[in-house]
Amino acid sequence: MDTKMKSSKAFTKQLHSEVEDSEKGVFSKVLFKDDCCQYTLLSLAENTEISEHASTRNATVNVIEGGGMLTLEGREIPLEQGVFVFMPANAPHALKAHENLLLLLTLSEHFSL
Repeated sequence: MDTKMKSSKAFTKQLHSEVEDSEKGVFSKVLFKDDCCQYTLLSLAENTEISEHASTRNATVNVIEGGGMLTLEGREIPLEQGVFVFMPANAPHALKAHENLLLLLTLSEHFSL
């Protein structure tokens, strides 16, 4: 399914109103996607885990609220409101929510030089 969106106009979203049923596991919603980037709202309920995986794209994580632990390339990074993390393409990572966790995940194209 192609979820590319084209917009020549600026827009805003209230992120908290975009979350549906965040008390049950993992919720994700693509807020905007174009040829370069994808912006996804990601919500994890308390004690939810996402096992180790990797992405072929660069990623950033912006913690909006809640707390948890990101394991990135074997290093544990505490997540709390206001934390920003850059993850290079193909970096193994896993996620655990210690409390309800709301993140903005941005995926961007990885170009080899």
